[in-house]
Amino acid sequence: MSSDSSSLQSSVVMNEAVQTLRDGGLVAFPTETVYGLGADANNPEAIKHIFTAKGRPSSHPLIVHLAAPDQFDQAKVDWMPVLAPWVRDLSEDALKLINTFWPGPLTLVFKKDKRVLTELTGGQDTVAIRAPAHPIAQELLRKFKGGVVAPSANRFGKVSPTSAADVRDEFEDLLDLMILDGGDCEVGIESTIIDLSSGDRAVLLRPGLITPNEILLKTAIKVYLPGEGDINEQDAVLPRVSGSLRAHYAPTTPLRMYASGRVLDALSEFPDMKSQVAVAVWDSDSSLSEDGHPSVHFEEVIVPSESTVFASRLYRTLRDLDQQGWDLILFPEPPAGEEWDGVRDRLQRACFGSGPSSSSHANS
Repeated sequence: MSSDSSSLQSSVVMNEAVQTLRDGGLVAFPTETVYGLGADANNPEAIKHIFTAKGRPSSHPLIVHLAAPDQFDQAKVDWMPVLAPWVRDLSEDALKLINTFWPGPLTLVFKKDKRVLTELTGGQDTVAIRAPAHPIAQELLRKFKGGVVAPSANRFGKVSPTSAADVRDEFEDLLDLMILDGGDCEVGIESTIIDLSSGDRAVLLRPGLITPNEILLKTAIKVYLPGEGDINEQDAVLPRVSGSLRAHYAPTTPLRMYASGRVLDALSEFPDMKSQVAVAVWDSDSSLSEDGHPSVHFEEVIVPSESTVFASRLYRTLRDLDQQGWDLILFPEPPAGEEWDGVRDRLQRACFGSGPSSSSHANS
């Protein structure tokens, strides 16, 4: 196929995707973090369709995705008109964060404009917004000319999808689901979420690729952890956001973490587990030996010891292992350090939610 006809086909497909959103349908599309299940953020019925398709509780808020304004010749993009329909007020700090990190894997939580549907905020007075950097996401949002809510394109509580094939596996029964294929996601875990809704401080609600330290270095804005600093009323009522439940991102196979060099200890903790165990080991570590555990057959799965590469492959690895019929999956505990907080957060929630009954306590 010539490049001309393939680009024509892609514009035909893109126009179809935009029309699907306008008609109240769902479109799965790639972002730099994970694939999202998108619906028109101004259509209550379409938003309900997302909750139904995912099996997600309606009290769980969604993130609104917006297109970055076309830059043309200005040195500085004007985000005000893009955000005006969604946000009550924009602080200097908010604009600093937006101008530094958008489009990119940073979600910001604001006090919402009164026009924002309560269906997407989980009934709260805050709204979470981001501008994804993936070119296909950007093109879709630009052509749609509106906000799109897009939680990860998977069943609620399960491992997030980082390829179009993952989305197809997840929603085989949604025959009319349109999926835009943009290859594998580069970042591989969901965006960092920062709460700006209190007006007086930035609070980290979900760790991701963009760390508080990076934010401090690039913008001089200090990001607090929940409850850090002065304990005031606002800390007590932080907004609910995506991915904040204790069980989330979970495989059906039981998943546990082991401390450095303590694989056998981890195995002896689960005497009732059967014999087939997949053990993830750092690419920088020497091989495991099977001595001392004759009843167990384990297979090593090498995982990258560089945090961003580990993050980009985490969900892919969990999905693949989940489909291979292991009795137990063991992952090494990520090292200390902010750059590992995002994957540590995802792994802890995945461990808590994992196992055959994970769907039942993902909702608890």
